[in-house]
Amino acid sequence: MAITYRSTETARYGRVAIWFHWILAALVIANIAIVELTEDASRAVRGEWMGTHKSIGIAVLAVTLGRIAWRLAHTPPPQPATMKRWEVLFSKTVHGLFYFLLLALPLTGWIFASTNGKPINFFGLFDISALPVSSSKDLREQFESIHKLLGNAMLYLAILHILAALKHQFIDRDGLIGRLNPFAARG
Repeated sequence: MAITYRSTETARYGRVAIWFHWILAALVIANIAIVELTEDASRAVRGEWMGTHKSIGIAVLAVTLGRIAWRLAHTPPPQPATMKRWEVLFSKTVHGLFYFLLLALPLTGWIFASTNGKPINFFGLFDISALPVSSSKDLREQFESIHKLLGNAMLYLAILHILAALKHQFIDRDGLIGRLNPFAARG
């Protein structure tokens, strides 16, 4: 059964914005998966995967900075006219929270990792210096707690985002999800 869309004129994001979206989504999902799948692993296995988690976190920070620079220079397409005012406000709030978390999560993780004074080895390619922070146990525990809290917020926000996209696809049928489809033909 084909889905009939109410609006076939929904404006799309540009290719660069679309790829920023999906690269960040893949990186965030990978990091959430690493944390969840290694939760009960041995200390050695978890430590090995946390190295990858840290590298992905640094990549998230770099890609997010690129995405923000791109976004500041390029106006996104307008929301579909069928969206209600509260939906537009909700969408803008969720996107603002995503940008906050995409910056805050890697930064708090980097600070947390830096409390041991060791650099982060970026995928075995090079080292990224530890930030000049105290190695106090209190600071380490504070940033570990903050990082975990923000990680949970990212997980819940991502779930909310996916549910909203599914609502637009299958209930509203407004073509909104196609705005970020990297494989759709361009009009």
